[in-house]
Amino acid sequence: MGELEDAVMTRVWKWNRPVTVREVLEDLQKERSIAYTTVMTVLDNLHQKGWVRREAEGRAYRYEAVSTRAAYAAALMNEAWSQSDNPAAALVAFFGMMSDEQRHALSDAVRIVQGPETSERPEAGSARENPGSPTEADGR
Repeated sequence: MGELEDAVMTRVWKWNRPVTVREVLEDLQKERSIAYTTVMTVLDNLHQKGWVRREAEGRAYRYEAVSTRAAYAAALMNEAWSQSDNPAAALVAFFGMMSDEQRHALSDAVRIVQGPETSERPEAGSARENPGSPTEADGR
């Protein structure tokens, strides 16, 4: 998404309801000078890209987001990661850029994806799972 597409989608996601070109235009004009036809073209482009659906209302359309901003962010991360020639290194670099708050959110997300049953299982490679491991043999 380009900068203007993102500005338009930010409003569509924030309002979380069908919106008109006029509503988006009036909100954008609080920050910048922009023409009605520009906003209309951006929303049409977003519709063609599959980010918004539209429904006719008189001679105009109402636009509504097809998915959430979180789903869009996830798609961007997945696309960037899949283009890496070394996905593991890309993840390590990405994790290194994260704040403590982001790392906690990541941990929470991993727990949600894995489900409650995985939190009760011993970790892979633990002494309980590998009785002959050096950690058990040497008392660690």
